Amino acid sequence: MHLKVPSALVSVDWLYENFSNPNLIILDATIPKIQGNSENTFKDTQIKNAVFFDLKNAFSDVNAPFPNTVPNASTFEKEAQGLGVNNDSCIVVYDNYGIYSSPRVWWLFQLMGFKNIAVLNGGLPEWIAKKYPTEKPRNNQLSTGNFKANYQPQKISFTGDVLKNIETEMSLVVDARSKGRFFATEPEPRKDMKGGHIPKSKSLPHTEIVIDNFMISDNNLRNIYNQLNPNQLPLIFSCGSGITASVLALGAEIAGVKNYSVYDGSWTEWASTPNLPIEK
Repeated sequence: MHLKVPSALVSVDWLYENFSNPNLIILDATIPKIQGNSENTFKDTQIKNAVFFDLKNAFSDVNAPFPNTVPNASTFEKEAQGLGVNNDSCIVVYDNYGIYSSPRVWWLFQLMGFKNIAVLNGGLPEWIAKKYPTEKPRNNQLSTGNFKANYQPQKISFTGDVLKNIETEMSLVVDARSKGRFFATEPEPRKDMKGGHIPKSKSLPHTEIVIDNFMISDNNLRNIYNQLNPNQLPLIFSCGSGITASVLALGAEIAGVKNYSVYDGSWTEWASTPNLPIEK
């Protein structure tokens, strides 16, 4: 029987219990943090048998003008096959910061129509704390997989969608950046980037739903999303460049919210595009 993830978030204990399952693929999605505590304490360690998921290069459109732009479906399919991903694989993705970039990989697979994937709650720090098996980073090669992408366009939004929504208010844009960046009281980490936020958007810093490496409880997530969005509008998640917006997407999924998307360009594209409205 093929292994299935019980939810979008799994514990290190669950991963360890299923560690030897032949369908299991463990992906390391660590990327450098753009701000905050960016020190990668565990850069010389990975979960045993993990395969590196190169978010910044193989799984981004490196020719696009903005960072972390989603690659096309055929590129994603080919790169995922190269990591050994099959249509019947069970994927657990983690990063070295607890929960930071791993939800981006979870969301990318959702976008490509693959559901049997979960984020590791607590990430590598919790895995190490439990003394579960690790190894020095190495290039673990799996045989080429048969993964097929099934692109789900409702999972992604673009600048035109967000601009139109300022007038229609058919969706609610939710920003994962810090409140200081949202209100332009602290500078953007990218040089010469304008501060502020998309008009009519709301602030929900990703650090309010991930605390000490762990996602907050399901009940607390439901309360936050219900209070944020009492009219139950579709949600569009934004951040600096699409990474922590995916943290909010993961939180929404766990909270039972089904109608949401991630704004691919996020604030980097919005603030860099001439003549778009900005509030502070």
